[in-house]
Amino acid sequence: MQLLNRSINFLRKFVIAIIVIVATIILVRAFDARSFPDLNIWHHPVIDNEFSVDNADHIKSLEDYLNLETQVFNEMDRKIYNTSASAEGIYLNRYIRGGQVDPENFEQNWNRSYELIPQNIRGGVLMVHGLTDSPYSMRHLADFFSKHGFYVVSLRMPGHGTTPGSLIDVTWKDWMAVTSLGATHIRSKLGQEVPLIIVGYSNGGALAVKYTLDSIAQENLPKPDKLILLSPMIGVTVFSRFTNWHKILSWLPYFEKFRWLEVLPEYDPFKYNSFPKAAGRQTFLLTRVLNNQLIEYANTGKIEQLPPILTFHSLVDATVITSAIVDRLYNRMAVNNSELVLFDVNRLGILDDFLQQNHNSLYKRITEAENIPFTLTIVTNVNEASQQVHSMSKSNQTTFGEVQKLNLAWPSKIFSLSHVAIPFPEDDDLYGSIGPVASNNYINIGTFSPRGERGVLAVPINLLMRLRYNPFYNYIEKRIAESIEN
Repeated sequence: MQLLNRSINFLRKFVIAIIVIVATIILVRAFDARSFPDLNIWHHPVIDNEFSVDNADHIKSLEDYLNLETQVFNEMDRKIYNTSASAEGIYLNRYIRGGQVDPENFEQNWNRSYELIPQNIRGGVLMVHGLTDSPYSMRHLADFFSKHGFYVVSLRMPGHGTTPGSLIDVTWKDWMAVTSLGATHIRSKLGQEVPLIIVGYSNGGALAVKYTLDSIAQENLPKPDKLILLSPMIGVTVFSRFTNWHKILSWLPYFEKFRWLEVLPEYDPFKYNSFPKAAGRQTFLLTRVLNNQLIEYANTGKIEQLPPILTFHSLVDATVITSAIVDRLYNRMAVNNSELVLFDVNRLGILDDFLQQNHNSLYKRITEAENIPFTLTIVTNVNEASQQVHSMSKSNQTTFGEVQKLNLAWPSKIFSLSHVAIPFPEDDDLYGSIGPVASNNYINIGTFSPRGERGVLAVPINLLMRLRYNPFYNYIEKRIAESIEN
């Protein structure tokens, strides 16, 4: 009995100690968040007309959704652009009309949904962008598919393209509902005889896979014939589990900044820089539900009904877990002509001392795996003395058999791709290495290369240094063209 009492007392003290430690961490982080820059109107959920699966029963068609979206952007004009006097004089602010990063400076406001309708339609494509992103990220592949005869619908996901504060109240179920609406619209418009392809980027990749799994179980949802994924968010870090803890204190005005992971200048016209923790929470919930569904389908054999999936991804990715794409998705699939294309780091020998080596263990595990049910293609240096790259492919063998020469090379001073670079070509006006022509009244973010003393910039230097374009983008288009012709 005495031993039992001592055990209970120890357990009680242990639990109290854990509670104290957790509470201390939360308090410290909450006080740290107070050092963030002042919040502005775009950091608050001020848009009332945004789509929500809980209050949008009247949204039955793409036309309904686009009409609602018009209301959303009219509301933006009234509440944001006409009231952002506190930011006057800040020229690189997307919420200042007439500034260099005003979305209206572009040929169209790419924050909004759009359709591309070719003269002779041979199929349909639904484009689903990523978290904090906008339909701008899908514009190049959308144009590619349109030129190849595909009717394209690129939808703005709820909470995106407006203000970062709009992500505070949005849920992954809202995004899924809009994804379903888009796929249903394309199939009903084109009929059953032509292929339906879903292209998902980042968080949109998770939505594309989740929708496809749902379409296998629900006959009312049109099943896609192919998925094309770019940097898909199949898995996120375990720390995303705790992104909801801010609610303990962030309801207090004193700690309202605690609901934000980052508060940064909004100099990008088509992607948020500030990031609310609520958005991270939704990605965690989405990927958890997706993984559970993949496990269920693998155990019941329904996974065999997945269509072919072609994925393009960087071996190193600071946003999503690369290994999750292999372990949670591809290794569970049946043999169905699916392919995973990984862009390796730049293995030029002189870069070795500058690169962390933890990516090598992942590379070795993936490339040495036996009897994989998919084709694995690696785009990597021809050798350590060359910037030129080639592609190596294998399926169930342990070594790479097929090697193809590519007329491509790593640009000077670039050591890897990045999560955000995959869907953008080098000549992208906003993120490319060249920049817009002089007649265009906007800047090029991809060519930012500030130099000066550390600790001076209001934007983290690692954000400015992150590669924003893909020097191998043409290879992606070539591989997609081959896949849609087969």
